[in-house]
Amino acid sequence: MLNKFKPITPGLRGTVLVSKKHLSNEKSVKSLTKPLHSTGGRNNQGRITSRRMGGGVKRKYRQIDFKRNKIDVSAEIIRNEYDPNRTAFISLLKYQDGELRYIISPKNISVGDKVISGDNVEIKNGNCLPIKNIPIGTNIHNIELKPGAGAQLIRSAGSSAQIVSKEDPFVQVKLISGEIRHINKNSKATIGEVSNSDQKNIKLGKAGRKRYLGFRPKVRGVVMNPVDHPHGGGEGRTSGGRNPVTPWGVSTKGKKTRNNKKTSVFIIKRRKK
Repeated sequence: MLNKFKPITPGLRGTVLVSKKHLSNEKSVKSLTKPLHSTGGRNNQGRITSRRMGGGVKRKYRQIDFKRNKIDVSAEIIRNEYDPNRTAFISLLKYQDGELRYIISPKNISVGDKVISGDNVEIKNGNCLPIKNIPIGTNIHNIELKPGAGAQLIRSAGSSAQIVSKEDPFVQVKLISGEIRHINKNSKATIGEVSNSDQKNIKLGKAGRKRYLGFRPKVRGVVMNPVDHPHGGGEGRTSGGRNPVTPWGVSTKGKKTRNNKKTSVFIIKRRKK
């Protein structure tokens, strides 16, 4: 659900944010929380290696169970929470033996629902099992690339992938980008979509809210000097004078820079342009 605001200030005019009424107001579980240090885009020499990073509200990191390796033990959803480190919401699980863990919250999961991880568990929202045991056409998220390594694909808000076909020893999975790739049949995945599908509709409304998130202002290349950017220099409002490039001369008009021979073999169909 989205929140729209009366324009009582210029910043609120046009602001659209995701409603968090259904989320818990309680603090995160201390045993599942650790400190998070900001880099401001600097490396160990203090030099900027990632531009436009810095500031932002201080955060704590919530440790998420991406492995779901507590097999055949049922867990109850205690509460759903906001996590400042990701676009999706998170859910607090309490297992039958009393252990607490955080998972990425699936869509349409409610407090009191039961979830379980195992080899032959029910095909139900939030349950986790090997891809080889999931029917073709099922929507999945939190997909492992290597068995036991923990989920790496389809973790952001509103995303899901779909199982297309099964061929030993791989399963073909269609990702949200349109890419179809082979994934090991023993890798685990969670049933359903990721929560917070309204994330794509938010409008921050003011520059300050972008600063809260840790982003600093962008400066266009055409307003720089020639020493700072290939687009820089010229008298007055001169725009570019060459094909759009980064400060290091790499084309910014969709030039393919992916170069990973180890994983290219698993990609059957590339993502949409």
